[in-house]
Amino acid sequence: MPGKPGTSDASDTPDTPDRNEERRRKRALFLRERNEARELRDRVQPRRARTARIRQQMRMRTFRW
Repeated sequence: MPGKPGTSDASDTPDTPDRNEERRRKRALFLRERNEARELRDRVQPRRARTARIRQQMRMRTFRW
């Protein structure tokens, strides 16, 4: 029955090329905006950015391959 919420039609396939392309485009936009926001925050709050860099360096030093 087409009215049931658990059923899907052939047009609802999640792996169509158009949907993948749109998902990649949205993801790229999100990552770009997140990067810009992080850079802005680092410029506005240099002390916090410095401590975050130091913490990241410590995490990388203690990380075991």
